Amino acid sequence: MSDKVCAIIGYGPGLGAAYAAAFAGAGYKLALLSRSGSAPGGEVSAKAYACDASDPDAVKAALAGVESDLGAIDVLIYNADIAAFGALEDIDETTFEMSWRVAVLGLFTAVKAVSESMIERGGSIIVSGATASLRGNVWTTAFAPAKAAQRIFAQSMAKQLGPKGVHVGYLIIDGVIDTADTRAGFAKGKPDAFFIQPDRIADAALMMARQDPSAWTFEMDLRPFGESW
Repeated sequence: MSDKVCAIIGYGPGLGAAYAAAFAGAGYKLALLSRSGSAPGGEVSAKAYACDASDPDAVKAALAGVESDLGAIDVLIYNADIAAFGALEDIDETTFEMSWRVAVLGLFTAVKAVSESMIERGGSIIVSGATASLRGNVWTTAFAPAKAAQRIFAQSMAKQLGPKGVHVGYLIIDGVIDTADTRAGFAKGKPDAFFIQPDRIADAALMMARQDPSAWTFEMDLRPFGESW
């Protein structure tokens, strides 16, 4: 294991676990931040932290704890959002605001917390995005505005922090991630080719973190071959 530290905000089963496995396999020390503060079982060794991404004080405290316990953060993966889906009549003000707080305010707070150290020594900030960051739909009344604001904030950070040695990347995940929940829920009965595999998204994030500064990627689209776009 190297001295490099990867902090994942929004750890959980599915994509969060895939990120953890990929970066652990690459030798990173892992800090896993989630509302529950849960840690993975199996072979992945990590330190877990309870963190409500909608609460700036909680985000700052958790990241300070990571740096105190493990050292300065080399890679920050922001994977937090809430599945607030529905049409206008289905979404209330509290849900709309919470979607923004988790996707955008939490990312803003996290970037503020780690950027100074990253400017001194280099680092990467990688954000799990979505097709909804590019276009709205009937059922993304709360989700799309939050993801769109998240993407534009990340772009602003890439332009500010890139010249200072910090790589900011945004993954546009255009497809249904293969998890137990999606298999049992709205994507029940879909063939394997319908889904995007979380491990392959994690591979792309690791590739981004390893890119040479002469050829950094800001935005990368990831979709199954059969996805219409």
